[in-house]
Amino acid sequence: MDDRTRPVSEAAGALLPPAGLVRHDWTREEIRALFDLPFPELMFTAQRVHRERFDPREVQISTLLSVKTGGCSEDCGYCPQSAHHETTVQLEKLMPVETVLAAARDAKAAGAGRFCMGAAWRELKDRDLDMVCAMVEGVRSLGLETCMTLGMLTQKQAHRLKDSGLDYYNHNLDTSPEFYGNIITTRTYQDRLDTLAHVRDAGINVCCGGIVGMGESREDRVGMVHALATLADHPESVPINLLVQVEGTPLAGVAPIDGLEFVRTIAVARITMPASMVRLSAGREEMSEEMQALCFLAGANSIFYGQKLLTTPNPEPDRDMQLLHKLGMQPMR
Repeated sequence: MDDRTRPVSEAAGALLPPAGLVRHDWTREEIRALFDLPFPELMFTAQRVHRERFDPREVQISTLLSVKTGGCSEDCGYCPQSAHHETTVQLEKLMPVETVLAAARDAKAAGAGRFCMGAAWRELKDRDLDMVCAMVEGVRSLGLETCMTLGMLTQKQAHRLKDSGLDYYNHNLDTSPEFYGNIITTRTYQDRLDTLAHVRDAGINVCCGGIVGMGESREDRVGMVHALATLADHPESVPINLLVQVEGTPLAGVAPIDGLEFVRTIAVARITMPASMVRLSAGREEMSEEMQALCFLAGANSIFYGQKLLTTPNPEPDRDMQLLHKLGMQPMR
């Protein structure tokens, strides 16, 4: 058998752990080697890993609602909700609990299995904790999984959220440690790791990923995946976001990332974190059906469903269902 007919190349095979084993000791050199694989080899390897744990025809569906919009004191260069940037996003107060629950009912009726709530805060304030916990309890009572992203948490706050029934907490690392300071100056990388530690300590599932297309190099994408894949426990959900450029933010006008490089990032995340849900997250509005299909082939098995992700556009729900039907795929039950 020559190299053209081998089921997987020696280069790829040497990097793969035995079936069923999850590694936490990935080196940057190994992750870089995955990125450097010929595209067919990388896709085949990602599919092989994906099929060990998941049905490749199924996609987990989540809905995301902004429960408090705008006015954030952080200076994240990608975010239109930052008070540091002049965008069209208007400051809105925390939504009433019943308004959130009405949106959750609609999401469940549309096929969502998880309802995610996001607030544009640097950190959760204790004065808002009761209301936030009431949202979690109410959404969970509808039979939906719950997820929140509220900025930094203290250990005590994380335990209170767990007691209210929170299933997942989202807190992204965003990019590599080396590139992070080019994007955010008001919160350190260690701040993010500390919040993740509080979430883990409380027994809440972690949703943590990053954003690509912010002007970073491939080496920074290697560094981001390395930071995630070497956590003591991999995030249960790993959202990979494609930057949505918003006028008025510092990253508006940055050169877009090549589409196949984005797919490579999805595939490397799948290979290095085989048991995680890899979410094809923000930026799908700018992707063709063909690019989204490649992302699913690369191991993505989760999407956000609905017309808006916090403040940025997302494909119409009917378009998503039509695409899944076209691909012979279905929502995960």
